[in-house]
Amino acid sequence: MKKMVVAIDGHSSCGKSTMAKELARVTGYTYIDSGAMYRAVTLYCLEHGLFKGDAPDGENLRKALRDIHLSFQTNPETGRSETYLNGRNVEKEIRSMEVADKVSPVAAIGFVREEMVKQQQALGREKGIVMDGRDIGTVVFPNAELKLFVTASPEIRAQRRLEELTAKGESTTLEEVLHNLSKRDRIDSTRKDGPLKKAVDAIVIDNSNLSISEQNRKVLELFEEIAQK
Repeated sequence: MKKMVVAIDGHSSCGKSTMAKELARVTGYTYIDSGAMYRAVTLYCLEHGLFKGDAPDGENLRKALRDIHLSFQTNPETGRSETYLNGRNVEKEIRSMEVADKVSPVAAIGFVREEMVKQQQALGREKGIVMDGRDIGTVVFPNAELKLFVTASPEIRAQRRLEELTAKGESTTLEEVLHNLSKRDRIDSTRKDGPLKKAVDAIVIDNSNLSISEQNRKVLELFEEIAQK
C-alpha cells in the first residue's frame, strides 16, 4: 500500500481535526494540525502585545517570526500530536476563544502564510501524513493523493464548538460562538493569500447529520480505495 498525503480542508469547527486525527491513528500516519500553527503564532502575538485592535502589528510580527519556533510532539498518554511554541506545550492555550477570535487576521497575512506553508511542506516531504486546514489541498499540497473538503451547517458547527469550550471550562454563549464562526468564515474565504475554498478534485463531506463513527468509516473507505490503487 503506497504512502500518500491526505489533505483535509474545511470550515471552522466542522470536525475536520477529529476526522484527521482518527484517520492518522488508524493508518499509522502522522497528523499535522496546520491551524494550530496559525493559532500558535496568534498566541505569541497576544502574549507579546503585538495586536493593535483586531489586527497584529505587521512590521513587528515580521521581525518576531524569526523567534517563533513551532513543533509537534506526540503525547505518550493519549497518542495525540500536540503543539509546541518555542519548546512550550501550548495545546490548551491555542484552543481558547481569545485566540480563536484573533487567529483569522493573523492567518490572512501573506508573509505569515508563506512561512507556515514552507514549514508544512517540509513536514510532508516524506509523505505518510494527514494534514488539515484551510488551503492544504489548494496551496500546501495541490498534488495530494486524497483531498477532502469538510463542511456542516453554521448552527451545528456553533453547537459543537460551544460544547467543546464548555467542557474545557470556558464561559461563552451560542450566539457569541456563532458570531465568531461567521467572522472567521468571512475572513478565511475572502483573504488574498490561501483563501478557504474547495480544491477542484476534493471530495465533499457534509457531516451535519453524520455521527463521528459514520464519518470515520466513510473517510477510511476513501483512504483505502486510493491507497490500494
